[in-house]
Amino acid sequence: SGEVGAWVVQEAMLTRRAIASELAVPAETIALTEDVTVGCNIALWGIDWKAGDHLLLSDCEHPGIVASVMELQRRFNIEVSFCPLAATLNEGSPVQVIADSLQPNTRLLVISHILWNTGQVLPLAEIVNVCHEPPLTPPWQGGGQEDLSLIQGGLQEELPAKNKKVRVLVDAAQSVGVLPLNLIDSGVDFYAFTGHKWWGGPEGLGGLYVSAEALADLHPVFIGWRGIVTDANAKVLGWKSGSQRYEIATSAYPLYAGLRSAIALQHEWGTIEKRYAEICRLSKYLWECLSELPDVECLRKSAPEAGLVSFRLTNGMPHKQLVDLLEKQGIMVRTILSPDCVRACVHYFTTEVEIDTLVGAIATQVV
Repeated sequence: SGEVGAWVVQEAMLTRRAIASELAVPAETIALTEDVTVGCNIALWGIDWKAGDHLLLSDCEHPGIVASVMELQRRFNIEVSFCPLAATLNEGSPVQVIADSLQPNTRLLVISHILWNTGQVLPLAEIVNVCHEPPLTPPWQGGGQEDLSLIQGGLQEELPAKNKKVRVLVDAAQSVGVLPLNLIDSGVDFYAFTGHKWWGGPEGLGGLYVSAEALADLHPVFIGWRGIVTDANAKVLGWKSGSQRYEIATSAYPLYAGLRSAIALQHEWGTIEKRYAEICRLSKYLWECLSELPDVECLRKSAPEAGLVSFRLTNGMPHKQLVDLLEKQGIMVRTILSPDCVRACVHYFTTEVEIDTLVGAIATQVV
């Protein structure tokens, strides 16, 4: 009915607004998706790839994203390389590693804001700046005053492709609901996220932020009635003006109200800044307790910057065995295969008693 149709439109609009408010962006920049992977695929496949283009991603990305990139490489004959961000967990500069890995033909960088395996928080704004405004590299040799005058004289268009803007796609599975975010200030092009992790919303609902500038040349991948404009005779006129063009058709609309309720519930506890500070306090407490146990080694050498705490056992006990034993006690952690470790998630509502219970249960296995 027309009434139900109007309700669907209203629910979607309210949900985009709620999400946009959390990310400090206009609602028209948000497309509603099912999950992070769908959002990433919209950005990955919406680019007009040409053979020989280069895609750069970190060595800490989720297998689902890596698999998508592999298929892009097969289908379009693009070049793909990995930059070694895992090695920067405790020392080194991820910004410099990325800068050194950019090539003249790089079109897209794919990274996570918070690395899902180690919990490292990447300096997003600095990374975007490097990709959007790389150092000038004149196509001639030398670099003296004569070359400078040529640049100032209007020959910037002759600079090589490395000086062109590299788009940045972010897997935000572990950052939305954790970090205070302002995506406009960060300059990021694409930011894909879910509502069921750190927002505590229902599974099956997420979103994709597309900046106003990136929108101009990102083509829709999945196409349906929610993303198009028609006239009175149902003739297709074109795409919706904003990121809604990337939405498709029927979704599980009751999830929309569920996510909005989850976001509102987070605000009842405190601001995002206050919640993030509590996440860091509690994850530091867990990190300190684990660091005191024999045969337990935290991957980070300093306190975590977010809620993911990864550690490994040094006594030879398989990590899966530990995870299975903890699960039987009602303690939920998970294994990570690369690097081989165990990962615990600490939210702002995690209690110190729960952390003590986890640490105590681990201690019985390693002491």
